[in-house]
Amino acid sequence: MTELVFKYPEALTQANTHYCPGCTHGTIHRLVAEVIDELGIRDRTVGISPVGCAVLAYNYFETDFQQASHGRAPAVATGAKRARPDLIVFTYQGDGDLASIGMGEIIHAANRGEKITVVFVNNAIYGMTGGQMAPTTMPNQKTTTSPDGRDVALAGYPIRVAELISTLKTPAFVARGSMHSPLQVVRSKELLRRAFNYQVQGTCFSLVELLSTCPTNWGLPPDKACRWVETNMVPYYPLGIFKTPEGDDRAPMPR
Repeated sequence: MTELVFKYPEALTQANTHYCPGCTHGTIHRLVAEVIDELGIRDRTVGISPVGCAVLAYNYFETDFQQASHGRAPAVATGAKRARPDLIVFTYQGDGDLASIGMGEIIHAANRGEKITVVFVNNAIYGMTGGQMAPTTMPNQKTTTSPDGRDVALAGYPIRVAELISTLKTPAFVARGSMHSPLQVVRSKELLRRAFNYQVQGTCFSLVELLSTCPTNWGLPPDKACRWVETNMVPYYPLGIFKTPEGDDRAPMPR
């Protein structure tokens, strides 16, 4: 008897992607769709798409979607979740969207303990708008607005969003994964599953930061882009769980 072990997610459409070759947004989309299917929540899930590379995310998910202004996805998600607490509401945001123009929105949504799920994609650069320096751009990393590399004396150091959110007193689940290898992709899916499951249980706000590649704006082929994440980003943005809600016996990573 043949056993089905792998199939196309029902929560993912079969639309042609607009993402650049080698971009790992598509992998993250698949992980989110698989988790939605496995938790059986597709019919009551609503995604909030931002401005940025993922502006067309609504084309790829077989769920309801709402467009938000740049950086305002947590505010829109807050309204949807408060109006319909039975919904499973998630935002899908890049680092320019969430950590720059949307920094106030994400901090206050987390501090209020809004029971939403945030999928935060960190590729250390503004992707769609031309490869400018982002709040997460690495020291000395060259971008269109830092052609000599990010000067931390002028621009400050890259912002560690997961660590920042985890300092808030409000109960939350905060974690960071990466897309640079098959092993890390599998681990990242488990983080996403936990984040969505906390919302299903009505437990807490959740944020999963995922280190991603941007081969086009980094000027690297996809395989070297993955190695660049491992070599340059992971040491500065350590992977793991930073915060869990009280009563969860799975402790956060040692600090």
